[in-house]
Order: sequence, then C-alpha cells, then structure tokens
Amino acid sequence: MGKYTAIDDPSAHFQVETYTGAGQNTSVTFSGNSDLKPDWLWLKNRTADYAHAAFDSNRNLGSAVNAPFLEPNDTTVENSNQNWWNSTNNGINTDGFQFGSVSEHNLNNLGSEYVAWAWKCNGGTTSSLSNTGPDSVVQLNSDAKFVIGTYTGNGSNSNVKHGLGETPDLLIVKRRNVSTGSWAVWHKDLTSAYWLRLDADVGQASGVWDGLDPNSEKFFISGGSSNVNISGSDYVFYAFKSVQGYSKFGKYYGNGNADGPFVHTGFKPAFVLYKKLSAEDWVILDNKRDPFNPAETRLKPNKNKADNTALSDLMDFTSNGFKLRSSSATINSNNTDYIYWAFAENPFVTSTGIPTTAR
Repeated sequence: MGKYTAIDDPSAHFQVETYTGAGQNTSVTFSGNSDLKPDWLWLKNRTADYAHAAFDSNRNLGSAVNAPFLEPNDTTVENSNQNWWNSTNNGINTDGFQFGSVSEHNLNNLGSEYVAWAWKCNGGTTSSLSNTGPDSVVQLNSDAKFVIGTYTGNGSNSNVKHGLGETPDLLIVKRRNVSTGSWAVWHKDLTSAYWLRLDADVGQASGVWDGLDPNSEKFFISGGSSNVNISGSDYVFYAFKSVQGYSKFGKYYGNGNADGPFVHTGFKPAFVLYKKLSAEDWVILDNKRDPFNPAETRLKPNKNKADNTALSDLMDFTSNGFKLRSSSATINSNNTDYIYWAFAENPFVTSTGIPTTAR
C-alpha cells in the first residue's frame, strides 16, 4: 500500500491566520508550523468593504517595505506606493509578518478583523527559464508543487514555461502594470482551453489560452489578450498541482438539496475555494474564521465585501473532505458543475498511519 500523504504537516506549506488590526507596529504570528515564511500572502479585511490584497516574493515581498500588491477582486494596476511593512526583515518573518507604524490600504486598521492566507514557495529564490516565447522567472516549491512566476508579454500567440515540471491542475495569471486585464484562471476541470475571471462572477468562456491547455512544460497565451499577453506588459502567474494529503483541485456536481454531495479530498480542509461554472460568485471558506462546523463565513474573491455569515452557503469540513449542507445556487445548484481548490489542515492519515479526527 502506498502512502496516504506526501506531506505530513500541511502547515509547513500553507496556513490560514486571523488577526485584529492595531493601527500601528504589530506582528502576526502563524499558529501552525513556525517555519513558514510566506511567499504568496493574501490578506482581507473581514469587518468592512475593502479590497483584497495579494503580495508575493517574486514581486519583492520581504525585500521592500512598500512591496507591491494586487487586488484579486478587480483589474487594477499593481500598487507599491505605501509603506505597510515594518522595516525589520521588510515585514516578513519566518513565522508570519509585521506591519509598520501606520495603517495602509486598510490592512491593519485599529480594531478591524482580518484573515491571512499564506503559501510558502522557495523563499524568493528564482530561476530564469529561456524560451521561444516570453522568458519567465520562477520559484518552485517541489514538495507542495507550487510555482510563482513572472514574464513580459510579446503580443503574439505564444507560450510561457511554468517550471512546475508537471502539467498544472490550476493556473492563475494577472497583468501587473496596466489597469486592464482580468485575473485569468485555468483549471483542469473547465471545458478544454476555457478560462474563468477571478475578479468577476461570470461563467467560463473561451479565449486567452490560444485554444490550448497547459502541458508539463508550458502554458499557452493568445497574442494581444490584455489578460495574458500584451507586448511589453508585465505579468505574474501562480501554478499548482494536487499533492496527496495536502492539496486538491477538482470539481463536484450539485444536487440542489440541503443534503448535498460529499467531496473527497483525502484530508481535513483548512481552506476551500469554489465557483459555479456559470455566472455566480467565487467563495472562500476556511478553518480559522469557522473553527467548527458548519463552515459558513464567506469571503468572495471577486468582491471587496466583508465577511458574510448569512445561513445560505453551508459546508462541513470532515476528516477526508467536505460535505455540502445547502441548496444555495452559489454552492449547490441541481445538475450543475462547480470547481474547487482546497488545502489541508491535516492529511486523512499521515505517512506513518496516524489518522486525523473530524471536527
């Protein structure tokens, strides 16, 4: 029998943390593995309607107190005009992050509640990949099968080397330097060569990927598409592959019933993001904003809205997946496909045979 998991401690690669804004110098320390220095850090004000903010170490997170951020809920240009991080280690620690003395971009407002989703890649250590299309600069976490990369568009139907070494299950691309260009999402369970907009509630559509799905070396980009390939424009991308016991990128089929389907992931989730393939919001649930079942406190990546706890989208996190407890159209329309990506709190069974418990 093979291993139940490739990663016994998911918190070494991904963590969810909540914090309360202090409006001044303050540190946020992760409660899981103490050796997670974030390379992709996504923050959201839970109390008020402020934009999401996403940073990564390919774009100077941990290298500058004004490291640039992008807003997943909109198409706006990369913003690097504000000094939000403490000057010590430029605000990024091996086990969390530190804000400076002022509250910028509403990431540390006094008394506001926040959530942080943090992924580890390779500490900002990058490699350059030369190519017949645009060259790319990537960092790779080979254990968690996660890549952060950047490239500059050439305006022609082309391709980009992603550096994952395997065909990704999920790919996200965002234009950085001009305020046009959506967050383009490819997922293995979309219609072939289709995409979704992370910043909008629209359904899947053709375009942007030059009519091709990614392979084990490259992903394909349509020339002239503002979303992925304007000549001279800078882009960032994130690529993932499922890892047994740690991450899963898949789909489920809704039944329109409060006794909804069970989705097997092979782990107890810490984070689940899901989206109907037709017009509907994206939704994120996690184990820190809802430490007990049902998970119901929703944030929507395509909107700047605060936490929503209306009893409409309910999900139980189990020891080996998640169970839908709602007939809401956002989460469980009858005879409808949804995609999801999920990251683990614990594997269902560790590599030494120790089972996790349901919550």
